[in-house]
Amino acid sequence: MIEPISRPSRGTQLRQREVAERIKQYILHHRLRPGDALPTEAELCAAIGASRSSVREAIKTLTALDIVEVRHGYGTYVGKLSLAALVESLSFRGLLSRSDDYQVLSELVQVRQTLEQGLASAIIPALGEDLRGELERLTDEMDERARAGETFIEQDREFHLLLMKPLGNELVTQLTAAFWDVHAIVAPTMPTTPESVRETVAAHRAIVRAASAEDLHGFAEAIAAHYAPVRRHLRENRGH
Repeated sequence: MIEPISRPSRGTQLRQREVAERIKQYILHHRLRPGDALPTEAELCAAIGASRSSVREAIKTLTALDIVEVRHGYGTYVGKLSLAALVESLSFRGLLSRSDDYQVLSELVQVRQTLEQGLASAIIPALGEDLRGELERLTDEMDERARAGETFIEQDREFHLLLMKPLGNELVTQLTAAFWDVHAIVAPTMPTTPESVRETVAAHRAIVRAASAEDLHGFAEAIAAHYAPVRRHLRENRGH
């Protein structure tokens, strides 16, 4: 049982924050995992020493952060603990600052490139034949869609997640997905050219080729080439 909240609140916002923290403490104290059920509203109120209205508001806050999940008709559960809140925050910041040197996009490119190049020595030997085949298939689909004048957003996202899959590191996978999602939301504010699209497809193909050849240097160069069109655009438009 968690010690009830005893000190007086200094306003509704602080009270909700206190209650939200107590619910998080309850989850940790009872070693609940994603998907585990929380107690009923009445039981939770008694456990953390808060009113029903305060608990309901705190649950709304924690739901937005994906810490808890409300399944109507069933109850409240520990959420998936994804990085959804991070994606929302960075995306909004990026859209607000797009006229200010695309600062967020520049930072995202740097982080994504650093992450993929930094993990190259672990990724390459872990990529089995099946995964390399999947990466080749996705690259072929990108090429076909590019030639038809279509976008290949879904294939691009799956490609980068597959690169990280053999590492078996859930946090790396979540970060890759989160950074990619923010990139996909912010990047459409930038114009693209047929040349930059062809460069992107070629870079993906070079990544697969280098991985198949276990060429660490070539892999790192291909990753850099993948982000080159975005970096070039950012340089050309800096200060505009």
